[in-house]
Amino acid sequence: MLAASGKRPFIFLVSMFAETNRTPFDLPEAEQELVGGYHTEYSSMGFALFFLGEYAAMIAGSGVIVTLFFGGWSLPWVPDGTSTWLFGLENHVWNWVPGAFWGFVNINVFFAKVCVFIFFFIWVRWTVPRFRYDQLMKLGWIYFFEIALANIFLTALVLVYLKK
Repeated sequence: MLAASGKRPFIFLVSMFAETNRTPFDLPEAEQELVGGYHTEYSSMGFALFFLGEYAAMIAGSGVIVTLFFGGWSLPWVPDGTSTWLFGLENHVWNWVPGAFWGFVNINVFFAKVCVFIFFFIWVRWTVPRFRYDQLMKLGWIYFFEIALANIFLTALVLVYLKK
């Protein structure tokens, strides 16, 4: 189970790249093919809205992967520190300060993790070459499909084993 759980963020990340049409998977929407693609009909604001939608999907996907696999808003190796007292004053007017401080820290930690994934998306676009159609089909149908099936069967076996 632990070996399979290490692959899940990777499979999810590759699926996010494919879903958001980022660089190894952006075959029909590549910038080099703009003259022949559907972007030809759009200029200025319509063109900007296509790319805004692409980046919004990238931000939303980064938020999902951070929440599901990378601890969300938790700061690693640090307790959350949300105590109900401040310097021994249990019923003082400043009791909200530790909770507000740690809430602010948690929000910033979440956005920092999302920014790391957005940077990773942009970095991959700068460095990884694009797949050909035959390579993309081989990757999807021969590798990822089998990995997904093995994940389903392994999860079913683990659930059957845990029911006993």
